[in-house]
Amino acid sequence: SMTMMMTHQQRLSLLLALLIGSALSFAPSPINRNNLATLRIQQSRSAPPVVLRAGGFEWEDPTSDEADPGVENPYKNPALLQSTDGENGSSLKVDPARLLSPRLRGCNIYFIGMMGSGKSTIGDIIARRMGTYNFLDTDTILERAAGISIPEIFETEGEEAFRTAEAQVLDSVHAHVRIVVSTGGGLVMRNQNWSKLQTGLVVYLKVDPEVIMKRIEGTDRPLLQTDNPLETLKTLMEERKERYEQADVTVEIEEGMSVEDVADKCVRALHDFIDDNPPAWKQAKAKAAADGLDWVQ
Repeated sequence: SMTMMMTHQQRLSLLLALLIGSALSFAPSPINRNNLATLRIQQSRSAPPVVLRAGGFEWEDPTSDEADPGVENPYKNPALLQSTDGENGSSLKVDPARLLSPRLRGCNIYFIGMMGSGKSTIGDIIARRMGTYNFLDTDTILERAAGISIPEIFETEGEEAFRTAEAQVLDSVHAHVRIVVSTGGGLVMRNQNWSKLQTGLVVYLKVDPEVIMKRIEGTDRPLLQTDNPLETLKTLMEERKERYEQADVTVEIEEGMSVEDVADKCVRALHDFIDDNPPAWKQAKAKAAADGLDWVQ
């Protein structure tokens, strides 16, 4: 039968396609190109709306005052972290991670780093704290699609087949917005993958190899099934170092740090990165204001 003739790799691709098509409930609906949506951009409260034709997505003018959420870096504005309850005077803290969402404006966060660096744990925590973002782990998606574990994929199909399937997962995932993604340690080494990661903010969790070995000791990591796993880990880290260090944000993790401490450090680093890299339209708007010019009407 046709099913019997399918190779394991073909079955993996089919299962992956089925999973991506069903698991991401927040995926945008397909665009009907024969029925383009009429979109409105409200330029001001008093001016009539301008009607444009666009391809199926609701869109607001990012340069308008109404569209700018106006959320600032809470670490540089303590008032954003604290508010006072009028009845009993108690202080209520706002989670800085919750304030990341409006500042990112849908931009994805990708965690990269070596195996055992905590990408999945930290990514999941931050997504939950942000509130409006979903968390995805590329390794977990791949295992669910294949129906077997990653070590089994390595054993039956080899590393190259795994990397190809891993790239397919990222290709499907990166098209969505408002997600925090944990990636496999070697995913960054393919240029096609790196270009997709750069559509979002890339966070590198940097952990010393000795600390990683303590974390993953006794596990069945396929690439560390060698006579000297620590040396193998150091070699892999050196091979990937140049790509890892191109991340937008690097968070150094020290031994003994709790997952909450690491998550807090990541959130702060992301807020600082957004401050240091404002979007081009915002820079132009600020310059126009400084020059005493009216912004585009």
